[in-house]
Amino acid sequence: MTENIRVVVVGGGFAGVMAANRLMQRDDVIVTVVNPRPDFVIRLRLHHLVAGSHDAVVDYREVLADRVQLLQDSVTTIDAAERRMGLADGGTLDYDYLIYAVGSAGAKPVVPGAVEFAYPMVTLESARRLRSILDDRPAASAVTVVGAGPTGIETAAELAARGYPVSLVCGGTLGAYLHPRARRAAAGVLAKTGVEVFDGPGTDVVEVTRDTVRLGDGRTLPSAITIWAAGFGVPDLATRSGLRTDAIGRLLTDETLTSIDDVRIVAAGDCAAPSGLPYRMGAYVAGCLGAHAADTVLRRMTGARPEPASLLFNAMCVGLGPHAGIYQLAGRDDIAIGLFVGGRPGAKLKELTYKFAVGHLTNEARKPGSHRWLHNSKRPHLLETEAERVRAAAERSA
Repeated sequence: MTENIRVVVVGGGFAGVMAANRLMQRDDVIVTVVNPRPDFVIRLRLHHLVAGSHDAVVDYREVLADRVQLLQDSVTTIDAAERRMGLADGGTLDYDYLIYAVGSAGAKPVVPGAVEFAYPMVTLESARRLRSILDDRPAASAVTVVGAGPTGIETAAELAARGYPVSLVCGGTLGAYLHPRARRAAAGVLAKTGVEVFDGPGTDVVEVTRDTVRLGDGRTLPSAITIWAAGFGVPDLATRSGLRTDAIGRLLTDETLTSIDDVRIVAAGDCAAPSGLPYRMGAYVAGCLGAHAADTVLRRMTGARPEPASLLFNAMCVGLGPHAGIYQLAGRDDIAIGLFVGGRPGAKLKELTYKFAVGHLTNEARKPGSHRWLHNSKRPHLLETEAERVRAAAERSA
């Protein structure tokens, strides 16, 4: 009788759920997803939760295949030699293969006063807390959003559309990924919505108090509620477990997404650093990486050689409130080009991204192995360019 193969997926986000569903192509695989929450969090909708227009969760049974087991717990350690992990409840869990999909989190701010007086929103719990705080304050309370990536822009726009006086502090460039044409369009929409944008030199935050935000150029902004949407970090599970990571804790892997320390550990999503050159954040990217991670594990089960990951994502969509958005197109090098869709059509496309982000998971749950994505033949060139940049930097510092 053939023995079942145990696969544990650490993390129940877009990457982890996609990987778990895709593994269901084999009947002899037992898949357990370990996640601390009982519900699936739609992270790209957390700004809607903060604004009070969506709960940003769905039941796991809507997105997980029937045979996938969900264990509500947290992994505290990974013992790669024993293929065993420790759990927060004191138990242990053995595996034959492990898919590391712990996702990302906001980096702890180092700005004086930010930890004490600014509210993060990168997790479900922090977003719910912020929603409660907004509900308890007068609608005219001044809100300052720090960080001008997609999360900061979308949060500022949603709150302004609901009547809050909002300042968006960029610490540099508004929507750094966007092409200048799209950036100007976004700035125009934000201004019409009522968001006051502080961008350019001197807009870095140097201090947060209970009711102000002070900028590097000396300006002080009144702020009854300061929302911190800047910075990027990942859980330190891999680092604590003795696995090699990059400078911020992403698991170092080869191009097949296999850990450089252990062929039984495969990473996916924001917490993976293939060849030291991570892919861009995003729900769609995480789902595709989760699918490829599962393919890598499935090939190893048969003794076949895993293939390098290859993803082409030639667009990014940023919401600008309920009635506008920017659908930014990009080239094969993931650099924004001058083409974008704005206004109401952009908002419609943004709505589709919410629908498809969850839909990709439910489709894979119903038909494991069905998810497809575009491949990027330019990835080897990007790796060569990055290697040359690292060599040049090393020579300059020698």
